[in-house]
Amino acid sequence: MALSSILKLFSLSIFHKSPKFSTLNSPSATASSAEQFYTHLQRNGTSNVEKTLSTVNVPLDSKCVTDVLHRCQPNQSQMGLRFFIWAGLQSNYRHSSFMYSKACELLHINRNPGVVVDVVEGYRVDGVVVSPKVFKVVLNLCRGGRLANEALWVLRKMKEFGLQADTTAYNVVIRLFCEKGDMDMAEELMNEMGLSDLYPDMITHVAMIKGFCNVGRLEDACGLVKFMRGHGCVPNAVVYSTLLDGVCRFGSMERALELLGEMDKEGGDCSPNVVTYTSVIQSFCEKGQTMEALEILDRMEAFGCAPNRVTVSCLINHLCMEGCVEKAYKVIDKVVAGGSVSYGDCYSSLIVSLVKYQKLEEAEKLFRKMLAGGVKPDSLACSILIRKLCLEGRVLDGFCLSDEIEKFEFITSIDSDLYSILLVGLCQQRHSMEAAKLARLMLKKGIRLKASYFDSIVGHLKKFEDEELVKHLKTSLEFQANERLCLVSSGCGIRNSDVSGSSHQPMVN
Repeated sequence: MALSSILKLFSLSIFHKSPKFSTLNSPSATASSAEQFYTHLQRNGTSNVEKTLSTVNVPLDSKCVTDVLHRCQPNQSQMGLRFFIWAGLQSNYRHSSFMYSKACELLHINRNPGVVVDVVEGYRVDGVVVSPKVFKVVLNLCRGGRLANEALWVLRKMKEFGLQADTTAYNVVIRLFCEKGDMDMAEELMNEMGLSDLYPDMITHVAMIKGFCNVGRLEDACGLVKFMRGHGCVPNAVVYSTLLDGVCRFGSMERALELLGEMDKEGGDCSPNVVTYTSVIQSFCEKGQTMEALEILDRMEAFGCAPNRVTVSCLINHLCMEGCVEKAYKVIDKVVAGGSVSYGDCYSSLIVSLVKYQKLEEAEKLFRKMLAGGVKPDSLACSILIRKLCLEGRVLDGFCLSDEIEKFEFITSIDSDLYSILLVGLCQQRHSMEAAKLARLMLKKGIRLKASYFDSIVGHLKKFEDEELVKHLKTSLEFQANERLCLVSSGCGIRNSDVSGSSHQPMVN
């Protein structure tokens, strides 16, 4: 089939075929419910509208709530907020943490935090009887918007409504001030809990310890751990891990080792595990103390905790960054001998790091050594190395390497986007036989040509009229065009340029 015929067919498939798509997820499915709620709100305003909202007998879900809040933009924030709070009190519906963040975004609560105050005052003026749950919804809104001062005002306001704040309410406000870095206020609130016959729980302590660590007050954080123990609240792994993170960031290796020793002594759930040790190793590596991190690895293995791939990858990456490739090999031999990580995983991580730090020759040499020895590189290592070869203008080398990979059935394939990059590069450098071979492989594997590369492929095909290559691309191009047309017609927001073929050129020299 001539190239001009393929282009004509491609154009017709875009503009004249009717897609098949479902309307089950159409916005109109929830629009009617939202419309009824919104109409009711407009009719009643904010004057004790909560009494009558329950008379609107329509389904309530997150889509409906979101649509109502959209309709309240931008000048009816207070009305939208009262609806949101009411919705959060219903027995058949519960706001997710995402919905709290979404409400803050749609009602611009971060830019206009006064709307929270206005709503609470509106309840008092209208004589609305509010429950503790109302205040918890409001406090969670403050949490979603990170409004520490407003949350404190809401907490204090509960007394005017004859309500007593509980530990959960205090925890929300304490956590906000901890995140803000105002540990004096957080500490004051924690002390205030005791005066109200409330007891700080594990959530309170973890928030406080993390807050102290974040501002570098390690002694206060350590003191709070001792305080917990003295009051019958036994520290757990989360507490120790939080404290350990702070010690690693602001303390010393000696202090980190002491804390690890305390965790070992505590035993049980407090014993450091692979995640704990890996976190410490990452912290020291990030501070440029890779040799100290290697000592943590030794301690980890001495205490019978086997490293995982994340642990090893972190060490390999920083050793390569510091130019200590030989040490990276020694670390790999050591951990593989322990039996917890394979050479394939370790060498794959090393290849990724070598490419990252511009040691392409070493990475390619190691990769070929792996293939020759029957060691399996992972998909990421394969893709990153071949992509880098393409970026260096060595597309044919990249193709030969991918072709060699395909001979090993145990090896995970490279990512699908890379096939398109290789195909474009082969066409640009006029390697028509290799391009045809790759096109056949793509067809066999069901890998579709990326639409953004279509113009580039066609432009180069025109130069040498490779009928064999055109034949093998035909199915992929037609399917790609029809599929993207279906997405456009179903309102998925795909631009026309994405369908007709972007002028974007792949990064191949």
